[in-house]
Amino acid sequence: MLKTQKGFTLIELVMVIVILGILAAVAIPRYIDLAASARVSSVNGMLATVNGAAAITNAAAIINGQTGATGTVTVGGVTINTVFGFPRSATGGIDSAIANLSGFTYVTGAPATFQLIGAPTPATCSVSYTQAPSAGAVYTATTTTSGC
Repeated sequence: MLKTQKGFTLIELVMVIVILGILAAVAIPRYIDLAASARVSSVNGMLATVNGAAAITNAAAIINGQTGATGTVTVGGVTINTVFGFPRSATGGIDSAIANLSGFTYVTGAPATFQLIGAPTPATCSVSYTQAPSAGAVYTATTTTSGC
């Protein structure tokens, strides 16, 4: 009586391993690219948040007559230090104007920086905010995404 063999031949196993290797070589770079794109999107979202917070603070400063070299406004129960009607770069300024810094680290300085937590190089995956330099001028907010 003949026995029927069950299982795969060596050639079939090698072919499966080769196909899995090719799929992995194609899929991994796409996954890495998606992760970088997601980090860039997070940084762009924080830029929009910074711009929105600065605009709301500026509107409150104009209404309350706080458009001088220094001032304070209260928005949503939070006191925000201002310079020429826009949030300051220092602590108590733009960092206070933003309600949720989730996913970002605030680094005070000139400019103030919001660095994405978990980025390969957080210093170059960030949003920078520079306060208004003079009366009639506006703040500057920019992104750096080379390290995302």
